Amino acid sequence: MGKTFTHPLRLDLLAPLISGDARILEFGCGYGRLVRELTDAGYPQVIGVDIAPALIAKGRELHPDLDLRLLDTDRLPFADGAFAACLLFAVLNCIPGDAGQRALIAELHRVLGPGGILYLSDYPLQRDQRNRDRYAQYQERYGRYGVFETTDGGVMRHHDRAWLDTLLHDFELLQELPFEVRTMNGNPAAALQLLLRKR
Repeated sequence: MGKTFTHPLRLDLLAPLISGDARILEFGCGYGRLVRELTDAGYPQVIGVDIAPALIAKGRELHPDLDLRLLDTDRLPFADGAFAACLLFAVLNCIPGDAGQRALIAELHRVLGPGGILYLSDYPLQRDQRNRDRYAQYQERYGRYGVFETTDGGVMRHHDRAWLDTLLHDFELLQELPFEVRTMNGNPAAALQLLLRKR
């Protein structure tokens, strides 16, 4: 649990797009940081899901009043159109393959109601030499520039903007916010938040 999740939740951007009684899903909620922020901000119907048992266990220990659920299937256990908004913070970068990313976005699209909001925060391709070197090093192995291995054995992905536009073609872009962040390993990085509406 030594790593810290750092992407900021911009309630000033989200609040004008959803009502106070909106049902909200965070996919990849970790230990519940953003579910906590949303609940404290006056949204009583927030559910967080994650595939990591240790993170959900930690979240339940830290926030026993929150609705944090362990996800053990690729299909979300919710009805079509069940949510007014979905959050996806620093999750796509943990899914290196195109097919996995498409499947996840399709599921979020399914559980969002008409006009539902997708709030995405993730990493575009980085311009520094360290990242460009590792993109080049692993491009042949993974068949995609921007995918790389970390020193602790993880496989991560930074995103070409054209790919994000393709991936999110069923959504209307409402707002785009580039910002700077520290990664979970403490390195400075460019990041990007997108607020999108289901078409």
